[in-house]
This record gives sequence, structure tokens and C-alpha cells, in this order.
Amino acid sequence: MKHRTGNLLTDRPELYEARFPDPGRLAGRWAEDVLRRYGAGPAVLDLGCGTGRDAACLQDAGRRVTAADLSGAMLAHARAQHPGPVYVQADLSRFDFGHRAFDAVVCLDSSLLYCHTNEQLDGFLTSCRRTLVPGGLLVAEMRNGAYFLGRDEPPRIPAVSRFTWQGTTYRSTTALRVDRAAQLLRRTRRWTADDGSPPVEEHSAWRLLLPQELRHFLTVHGFDVLALHDGPGPRTEPVWQPGAEPGAAADGDRLHLIARKPVGDSAGHSAHPATGEQP
Repeated sequence: MKHRTGNLLTDRPELYEARFPDPGRLAGRWAEDVLRRYGAGPAVLDLGCGTGRDAACLQDAGRRVTAADLSGAMLAHARAQHPGPVYVQADLSRFDFGHRAFDAVVCLDSSLLYCHTNEQLDGFLTSCRRTLVPGGLLVAEMRNGAYFLGRDEPPRIPAVSRFTWQGTTYRSTTALRVDRAAQLLRRTRRWTADDGSPPVEEHSAWRLLLPQELRHFLTVHGFDVLALHDGPGPRTEPVWQPGAEPGAAADGDRLHLIARKPVGDSAGHSAHPATGEQP
């Protein structure tokens, strides 16, 4: 059977939200808790915002949110279904919002790991430092590359899952493999649906960053690492709950990062925090 290539969930964001429901808005609430805990100002940039659920959650909490993604389909869905933030198209490895500055940059759900190369990661951190006000926060949540050391991970047998949306059942078969030379977790996923549509084959990858490697990149780019831990978080088990104290280990399958641009660091520009107005 021949598969067409694409990304079913990115091309159809309504399916993404059906496949990964988040009725409790855990990711957005976790991010808001971190921002409050570390005293971040109201102007927030959400990078890799996807369908806009987390950006809208932060906006509802009183933030002035600009949300960026590379996918035009995701942004169109976000504007229609999760209004409030300002949605813009941008590449997180090299973004520039001119004279607008932000009190915090938030990057959830492993979006940072789409920076596959050192050059892309350097570009991301350079852009973050340039767009943050002195004392601004970088908050990120992602897979933990160290989790794959010494474990029989990823599983050798492809994972099979299914979900139903508007009467159609979608079935996926997902195979993961570690590309050690490129330091990537590569995924091949095949989708079929019972509505007669052609199967879809997806290929994607995430950078596998070790905690000390990530800490080094941040230090080189002038950030102070305030916390780097494996849980609790919105995608950990047990899951994060309001008021939970951050952990001290970095052994689990997720990493949670909080870093600060030093107060005396005026690198980039001296603009006022973003107002949230459409550029």
C-alpha cells in the first residue's frame, strides 16, 4: 500500500487536539506557575505555539502573549479557536521581532528540540537573548536526551494507537529510533483512517540534548540557569499539580528548564516590553 507523505496532525490541527486533549490546560498552567514563581513580567512570547491552547491559557491568566509557529495551518486554527494572543509565523531557530522585547520566552512540548543542529540551537538562544528584557526568563519543557542512556529505549516494537473524531477512527503505527551520529530521535508514523482516505506516512525528529550539554549552551549564550529538572511537569508521571516544588534530579523522560538573562545584560536592544499589538 502506497502512503502519501505529510503530517496528519500538523496539517489538520483539529485532529491534533483530538489526539492530544488537554482539558485541564496543564502545560499552560504549569508555565504560568513558573512565570509567577520567578517573577516574570506580563509580556510573553510563546515559541512553537501549535494550536494555541497554551498561549490562550497564558493570555487568560493576564499575560500579553505573542505566539509564534512555523505552521500556517496551526496558526489559522489558533486564531479561530483560541483568540486573544497575537499569532505570528516565525522560525524558532532564527526569529527577530525588531524593537519588541519580552519579559519571558516560553517553549513547550519539545518545540526547542526541532533545532536539530548546533547552529540552529545557537540561533534559537541568540534570538531569545536578543528579544528578552534584562532579567527576562526562558522557560522550556522537552524530552530528556539522558533518559535514553542505559535503558532499552526507544521500544523496538512499533507502538499502535487509535482515536475517533467525528465518527472517523484514525489508527497510527509509530516506530522510533535513535540516530546517534546526528543525536536525533527519529520517528516514522503511519496513519490510516476508516473513511477511505489514503494512508499518510510522517517522518520527524527531535534533538536529544543531555542536561549538562543544555546547561553549557545556555551558559555560553549568557543565561543563568535557575532550574533544570525532570519533574514534576505537565507531561510527567505523577503529573504536576499547582504548588508543587520543582525536582532536583534530571533522570526522567522530560526536562524542565528555567533560565534568566542577567539583569545587567542589555544585549540586543533596550526596547520596552511588547504591547501585544499586531506587527
